[in-house]
Order: sequence, then structure tokens, then C-alpha cells
Amino acid sequence: MKVDVHAVNFTVDRKLVDFIQERMDKLEKYYDRVVSADVFLKVERTSEKENKAVEIKINVPGDEFLVKKQCKTFEEAVELSAESLERLLVKRKEKIRAHI
Repeated sequence: MKVDVHAVNFTVDRKLVDFIQERMDKLEKYYDRVVSADVFLKVERTSEKENKAVEIKINVPGDEFLVKKQCKTFEEAVELSAESLERLLVKRKEKIRAHI
């Protein structure tokens, strides 16, 4: 799957990009027709510790899914977002199977 990582106002460590790529590749286990993913990483300017925001947009034929999470670390936010996307993709797969 093609994964584009966009960091807003900072540079991303290669280790984080690799982690994101691995986690997004695992989504294909749940729905094999995922075309691409756009991952946006932002550091919110707040006094809270949970200031790392992640938005992931997944493109599938005929639809797209967007998940936003805010956590203490980017890894945690990516993990939670991926879990949400897994559930969404499973629902979509079941919905398509029901119509066949």
C-alpha cells in the first residue's frame, strides 16, 4: 500500500515513518483493496501532555475513511488510529459481502 506521511511544521524521524508504514501495511489483512493512506502528523500547541495529533485517511475503491486521534506520542496515536481503521475496514468488508 502506498503511504504518504505529512508532518506539519517539523521533520519526521525515519524510525517513525517505518513504524507508520508497517502499521498501515497490516491493514491490508482486514481489507485487501486499500489503495493508499495519507498520514498527517501535527504537534498541537497546548499545555496538555497529549499534544501529538494524527490524522489518517485511507482510500478504498468508492470510499475513504478518516480517523483522528490525539495522544502523548505519535506511536500511540498511530496505533489507536489503526485499530479504529481495522474496525471500519472489517465493517466495510462485511457490508460488501452482504450485498453479493
